[in-house]
Amino acid sequence: MTEISHRRSLGFLLTFFLISLQFPSGFSDDSKSQKEKKTDAHSSSSSMSGFTIIMLCTAIATVVGLSFFLLRLWQKKKREEQYARLLKLFEEDDELELELGLRVNGNSG
Repeated sequence: MTEISHRRSLGFLLTFFLISLQFPSGFSDDSKSQKEKKTDAHSSSSSMSGFTIIMLCTAIATVVGLSFFLLRLWQKKKREEQYARLLKLFEEDDELELELGLRVNGNSG
């Protein structure tokens, strides 16, 4: 079940990442004339590539951080499940000993 939720969260992150890549193109200024665009082509492309690199680094850092958080959460859940199974195992052994008369309730000897 955790594998399904893990896949869903990865799918959500991938979708979010692809949508976030569309934002830089939406922020471009289309009001400039063609001449201004030609003269500023080099400077705008370098600033846009810098912005894209920053956005990519931010997105990658977010994905890595979220993955680390989800991994820690999954490990904690697995530890709790294992501990619960261990407690259940020892509870069953105590009940079995009492039923067989191997140990008297309240006597530790």
